[in-house]
Amino acid sequence: MSILSKFQVMPTAIHDVLVIEPTVFVDHRGCFIESFNALDFAAATGLTVNFVQDNHSFSGQWTLRGMHYQLKQTQGKLVRVVVGRIFDVTVDIRKNSPTYGKWAGLELSAQNHKQLWIPAGLAHGFLVLSETAEFLYKTTDYYHPQSEACLAWDDPTVGIDWPLPAGIPPNMNAKDSAGLSWDVAPKF
Repeated sequence: MSILSKFQVMPTAIHDVLVIEPTVFVDHRGCFIESFNALDFAAATGLTVNFVQDNHSFSGQWTLRGMHYQLKQTQGKLVRVVVGRIFDVTVDIRKNSPTYGKWAGLELSAQNHKQLWIPAGLAHGFLVLSETAEFLYKTTDYYHPQSEACLAWDDPTVGIDWPLPAGIPPNMNAKDSAGLSWDVAPKF
């Protein structure tokens, strides 16, 4: 674990995916968080990143978005939640990775302030646990819809253990519902 004055960085079960916990400065007025600083990020992770796009998603409870990735203009992502709670999932689809084919999940919330660094070459998605959630993420490349791919959220080979209550189906769009099985989904 790296400890800096502004945040802590911890590894996850997926190679190169990092949990980043910023320092939260709290007083009688509320709180202040420096959510990203390129110099501190590089010092703590050894990575120099250039973010080119910021995205903001708002979703209702039990919305499942994912498992998305791009085959061209692959995106590294720094993700966080500013309202509500989500269960965030990454699946390693990099054939040369020691964690190829594995998945990891983590709760991100407005209360825990955790962020997740997801390098390019992973499928990513999340499930909204609270009544609503607002999810922010920075990307290292631009959205490229022509090369977007989607791994099936419920593929039995991957076996993601989504925290859905019994009898509650996820709220999904048609694209995410039609995700590809592990056997046919393109990999890196």
